Amino acid sequence: MRIAVAGGTGVVGRHVVRAVRDAGHEPVVLARAHGVDLVTTEGLARALTGVDAVVDVANITTLSRRRATRFFGAVSSNLARLGRDAGVRHVVTLSIVGVDRVGLGYYQAKLLQEKVALGGPVGATVQRATQFHEFVDQTLARVPGPLALLPRMRTLPVAAADVAARLVTLAAGEPQGMVEDLAGPEVHELVDLARAVSAARGLRRPVVPVRVAGATGRALATGGLLPTRPGPRGSLGFTEWLAAQTG
Repeated sequence: MRIAVAGGTGVVGRHVVRAVRDAGHEPVVLARAHGVDLVTTEGLARALTGVDAVVDVANITTLSRRRATRFFGAVSSNLARLGRDAGVRHVVTLSIVGVDRVGLGYYQAKLLQEKVALGGPVGATVQRATQFHEFVDQTLARVPGPLALLPRMRTLPVAAADVAARLVTLAAGEPQGMVEDLAGPEVHELVDLARAVSAARGLRRPVVPVRVAGATGRALATGGLLPTRPGPRGSLGFTEWLAAQTG
């Protein structure tokens, strides 16, 4: 079958494209580098021709609720509308564990994305996952200054490759609506992971934990981003992933 990957050039998207091939399917990359704009829809209808299923892992790097809402709302709506016209039977959307419990603006935008996907004209599956192992590097890179100030946060990080394999398995099946949360095998404190990454990469900035104020900070520090029920778990732990990255 032909499986389109929205955001197929991104961190998880590249893994999804590889997983599509590994499963014996044909990937179609939906990204600006491949002549497709998911927001304006330029090139999208053409790219969806003959596609059986779509995996939506498109992302925007922003802390702005408004920007994130515009992006995820438009992409999810466009994929469903033009997917219906092209005969797509299934859209699988990647979301984040805890978006309904942690009041960050970005997470509120992901909640909207889930709603649009599940209420659209094409059969949908929403897979929430915890933070990827790569999230730690990304967080350190976004924090300026001589100190790396990171929020106190409990996380159950999962390998992007494990997420990709799960998304492709779902895409090859029937739409299921909201499915069980996907997470990694071990709970960690974000600051401990950041210190391990800093040591492994030879970074010299001290990593300092800070408590985010209010209900959001309490939710981050007390496991608001962790699954509340059993579900699928990735096999690659953070320590093994980091060793493979730096070995």
